Amino acid sequence: MRRVRPGVASRGDGTAGASRDGGAFRKTGEARALTSVTAGRAYEEPGDTPRLWHVTLSVSGEEAPLTEVRRALEQLAHDHPFLLTSRYAGDHAEIRYWEEARDLHDAAAVALRLWGEHRQTAGLPPWEIVGLEVIDRETYHQRVAEGYGPLPATPVGVHPF
Repeated sequence: MRRVRPGVASRGDGTAGASRDGGAFRKTGEARALTSVTAGRAYEEPGDTPRLWHVTLSVSGEEAPLTEVRRALEQLAHDHPFLLTSRYAGDHAEIRYWEEARDLHDAAAVALRLWGEHRQTAGLPPWEIVGLEVIDRETYHQRVAEGYGPLPATPVGVHPF
């Protein structure tokens, strides 16, 4: 007795194990043309699709020379390409950027690690995080449209307060 895969019948002409694609037979192992299937009305976005979050991170600490603070923030902007703008003084700074993350918790976790992880490589002052705001893209644009909340990050870059 000869066994074949379920749904594939032996034709008795030596083409057992072949399948039908649009009327033409294809031998086992040959590539099959792929076709697309539309999602339809019932399709919903998965809950873990990354979203954009607007992050404002505030840090402060002991007074540091302004030139060193500026250079460190410029290096941070180079290391972290999504950095929009930084404002600084000798004893505090505010960093604003967009973060792509699955949810607010993930975006906040990344933001809370940003200063510490880049402290050595960017030469950032040994300041502590004193404030964090994470809002979704819709909320950010709604606030801007209504005239309150964080203003659009223009000009982009590192600037004194």
